[in-house]
Amino acid sequence: MNAQIKNLWIFVFNLLVVFSLCGLPGYSQAQDYPNKPIKMIIPFSPGGASDLVGRILQTKFGDLLGQPLIIENKPGASGNIGMELAAKSAPDGYTLFLGNIGTMAINPALYPNIKVNPLRDFISVTEVVDVPSALVTTASFPTSTVAELVTYLKANPGKFNFASPGSGSANRLQTERFMGLTGTKLVHVPYKGGAGPAAVGMVGGETQMMFVTLSSAQEFIKSGRLKGLAVTSPSRMPELPNVPTISEAGYKDLTGGSWQILAVPTGTPRDIVNKLYTATINTLMLPEVKEKLEKQGAIVVTSKSPEAAREFLSNETQRWGRVVKETGATPD
Repeated sequence: MNAQIKNLWIFVFNLLVVFSLCGLPGYSQAQDYPNKPIKMIIPFSPGGASDLVGRILQTKFGDLLGQPLIIENKPGASGNIGMELAAKSAPDGYTLFLGNIGTMAINPALYPNIKVNPLRDFISVTEVVDVPSALVTTASFPTSTVAELVTYLKANPGKFNFASPGSGSANRLQTERFMGLTGTKLVHVPYKGGAGPAAVGMVGGETQMMFVTLSSAQEFIKSGRLKGLAVTSPSRMPELPNVPTISEAGYKDLTGGSWQILAVPTGTPRDIVNKLYTATINTLMLPEVKEKLEKQGAIVVTSKSPEAAREFLSNETQRWGRVVKETGATPD
C-alpha cells in the first residue's frame, strides 16, 4: 500500500510540473513554434548585401521551419531604424533581425545617443556570412592599380569623393583607414539604404571611389561599369580571379569583410532560439544555398552555438569601437 501511495504522489507531482510548465508563455510558444509566417527585418534597401543574403536564405529557411519567411526592408539612419524596430518587437520568434558589422558593432560606438545596445537588446543566434569588400573606382578613373590610385590621390588631395553605405558602415571605416595608411584625402558622400544605392551612384558618376561589399559590386565589375582594383578577402575570389587582394597591393591591415549575424529580441525563449539556430545552420549547409551565396561573393560562416555568436559580437564590438576612436570617425 505504501508503495502505491508513493507512486501516486510521484504521478501527481509530475502532473503538476507539466501543468505549471504549460502555463509558462515561453513553454507553450516553443511547443508549437512556428505556427504563422516569420518576419525578417533587414535594415537596408533592396539590392544591398544584407538584402541579397536574406533573399537567398528566404525560401529554404521557410521550408525547413514549415512557415513562410517574409523579408521586410527598413532602411534609414545607417541601419539604426530597422535595428530599433526589431529590438522593440515581441520576443516570440516571429521577428528576426539580419544585422551586420555596421549596425551591430560599429553604430554603438559611432552614435553616442543610439537607443539600442545590440548586446543587451538582442540574442545572437548565429553568424551567417562574411562578405569581403572590393576597392572600386569609376570605369573612367585614370588609375588601374592600388599603387596608381594612391599616387594620383596624393597629387590631388580633397578633389575626389568616396561613397559609403552610411556613416556607420564598415566600408566607410575601411576608407578612413585607407586614407590614414596612404596619406590621402577624399570627401565622404554617405548614401542611404546600404551598399546597393552607393554602388549605383558611383556607376552614375556621383562619386569616384569606394570600398563596397563584393555582393553589391561584383556584377558592375564584371560588366566593366566599375573598375575593381582589389578585394579585401585573404585570397582572390573565384568570381573575380583577375582582381588582386588588398594584401597583394601592400595593405594587409585592410584585409577583412562585412559579416552578417542573425538575431532575435532579448527575451525570446531558448527553445525557439535553438530551433532558429538549427534551421539557419541547415539552410546555410544546403549546396544550392552555399553556391548562390558564393556567387554573390559571400562566404558562409556559422557559429558553434548562440553563446559563441554572442562572444563573437562582443569581441567585434570592442574591436570596431577602437577603430572608430582611432580614425576619429563621426556621423555625417
